[in-house]
Amino acid sequence: MKFVMDTHTHTIASGHAYNTINEMVRRGADLGLELMAITDHAPKMPGSCTHMNFLNFRALRREKYGVKLLFGAELNIIDKNGTIDLTGEALDAIDIGIASMHTPCYKSGTAEENLQAYIGAMKQSHVNIIGHPDDGRFPVDIEKLVLAAKEYNVLLELNNSSLNPDGFRKDTEKNDIEMLEYCKKYNQCIVIGSDAHVEEDVANFDRAVKVIEKTDFPEELIVNTSVEKLLDYIPYAKI
Repeated sequence: MKFVMDTHTHTIASGHAYNTINEMVRRGADLGLELMAITDHAPKMPGSCTHMNFLNFRALRREKYGVKLLFGAELNIIDKNGTIDLTGEALDAIDIGIASMHTPCYKSGTAEENLQAYIGAMKQSHVNIIGHPDDGRFPVDIEKLVLAAKEYNVLLELNNSSLNPDGFRKDTEKNDIEMLEYCKKYNQCIVIGSDAHVEEDVANFDRAVKVIEKTDFPEELIVNTSVEKLLDYIPYAKI
């Protein structure tokens, strides 16, 4: 299976990542990627950039080293209504939005409260992907989450970083397997994201691929195999 894109990467603008845009994209080019998304953390993440980082995307080239680029954000879900932490012109400037729950920005509730928070985020036009929904620290009814993603035409992410055995997210492989089984049942597409915070992890999908193989997940439901597949979920992107 050939993957042509990585939709979840971070640069020094996130405050806890360690490479520049050029360094991250150069790595992607070396790996033969066709497309990369730079998705730095939105402002509520401690140490991250301000809204001005996103407002100024107009200054950036949309292709480097032969790799097409999307400039987006990993948006923080900040309450049980699914409110995200980027608004107005800064939000309008992004090509792709990943909405995620992070402990510094969101206090976990019940499975139903967390589900409603995800759904509230999905309803917003600039949210295209739900990031790492496998984190057991934020329990959720996974079947209902898959059905909601299908209803609102949002991708669910299989996050390679989540599956790091030394990571801090809980019960990720078990939750990812359950998510993939429901995605097969309901014909719901996923996207694999590296969540790279260093250049060496760009398009590192090794752990995610093992889960894909374990569940016999069909290639046609993985958007990383085709830029055209991704475009169905990001209609306003400047590609």
